[in-house]
Amino acid sequence: MNTLVHKLQSIATLSDEERQAILSLPARTRILAPRQDIVHDGDKPSQCCLILDGWTCRYKMLSEGRRQIFSFHIPGDIPDLQSLHLHTMDHSLGTITQATVAYIPHESMRELSTRFPRIGEVLWRDTLVDAAIFREWMIGMGRKSAFGRIAHLFCEMYLKLEAVDLAGDHRCPWPITQVDLGDALGLSNVHTNRVLQEMRGKGLISLRGSTLVIQAWDELMRASEFDPTYLHLEKRAA
Repeated sequence: MNTLVHKLQSIATLSDEERQAILSLPARTRILAPRQDIVHDGDKPSQCCLILDGWTCRYKMLSEGRRQIFSFHIPGDIPDLQSLHLHTMDHSLGTITQATVAYIPHESMRELSTRFPRIGEVLWRDTLVDAAIFREWMIGMGRKSAFGRIAHLFCEMYLKLEAVDLAGDHRCPWPITQVDLGDALGLSNVHTNRVLQEMRGKGLISLRGSTLVIQAWDELMRASEFDPTYLHLEKRAA
């Protein structure tokens, strides 16, 4: 549960008693393979999943095998927190990499929020930040160029990773494939590849194995019109 404490403290302040209450949550842990579903569209889950290690995504499958990714998730995230109140899943949640996931019973989460209303407020704040991220993605899909969409996602994920000490010096893990990028941003694999080559050519980024290096942070922010306010983080990249 330290992972959850760390994540929540990136968007709010917790007291020692609140941190201890979170650390005391019961959980069942599983290690899942890459590209494995955690929760399926149409499921009625009785537990939330906390990502302890690895990357996951929310997505929905359309006809002819087409996939739309709605969001990427990293350690500390509870991507299906809404299942506490929306009892039927309207999308799936799956792993991108091998992932370690802690399953926390809904009953325990509700009891925690009842005993510690401030924690309930922080969890609510977390879902509101998710909604803000969805709005930014909608702006990108509707009004930004492919270059702007990809650059914006690089900035967003870097700051989210930095906030939970999984990135620094404008370097971060990047297990997302070009296909994943295209499915998230509404781009073909060819178009995605062309934009990444352009970014490399301009000296904005490099992708070394599974590591993203942002070589020109300010320029990438300007190119994507990135304003980190919507992430509501307590700390940000310099």
